[in-house]
Amino acid sequence: MAETLETEISRARSETERELAALGPWFHNLHLPDGTETAPSHRLGDFPACKWKEIKDHLPDDLSGWTALDVGCNAGFYSFELAKRGANVLGIDVEDRYLKQARWAARRLDLDASVKFEQMQVYDLARSRRTFDLVLFLGVFYHLRYPLLALDILSQKVNRTMVFQSLTIPGEGSVDSRADYDFEDRKAFLNDGWPKMAFVEEQFAGDPTNWWVPNHAGIEAMLRSAGMRITIQASHDMYVCEPDASPMTAAQEFIAEQLRAVVGERQVGRNGSYRIATQPDVAGE
Repeated sequence: MAETLETEISRARSETERELAALGPWFHNLHLPDGTETAPSHRLGDFPACKWKEIKDHLPDDLSGWTALDVGCNAGFYSFELAKRGANVLGIDVEDRYLKQARWAARRLDLDASVKFEQMQVYDLARSRRTFDLVLFLGVFYHLRYPLLALDILSQKVNRTMVFQSLTIPGEGSVDSRADYDFEDRKAFLNDGWPKMAFVEEQFAGDPTNWWVPNHAGIEAMLRSAGMRITIQASHDMYVCEPDASPMTAAQEFIAEQLRAVVGERQVGRNGSYRIATQPDVAGE
């Protein structure tokens, strides 16, 4: 009997490994119930569990009743962690291979009732009326050709919390970037602490989708400009934010008008934030 059970376990493990290989290569190292890992030799270690450790204590342990959006979900690691806490999660990605991995893993983890995966770009969300209590925008910003458009769209989808993470330029420091300067007074832009992003023309670290590398002041300024208030800097590149209830600044009014021109009629929502409503609704509601 013991030998038969051992044989069955070995056969199941072999089948899992065959399926993993067929779906690979994997970027997310998922820990499956039978002890199998999807990317045990990841160059970043146990990734993205190592990044999850930076934010998990800053999110509610019980997310029952929360809706969540995982932008650039890859194989679904973060989506699954939110679902384990009770959230109803939508994971989106443009890469079909990642979505196949995520759907396969959801069944293995018995989480397919709580997590839905859809193939779409972040820009597609502008055509949706749907909003989310929690938005994860991790490791995607710098891969986007139009990152500020994506941030502006996502900021008006957040009801409670956004977690933002990006590749960054090393260094700290800050300048009062909200002050007004004379047209000829441009020396402030040269300060290390001025909000800025480096543009990558060809590729960085062998990846042609690495378009932008912002500094920390740039991330903070862009989040503020998009109507988000940073509540916690969980690590050097991880920010927990919430919608800013303050009245919109002139710059934010301009952003709202620009979005209206691009994707549809502007509607003013709670706390003075702007909402966009157009058809069709690509996110299901």
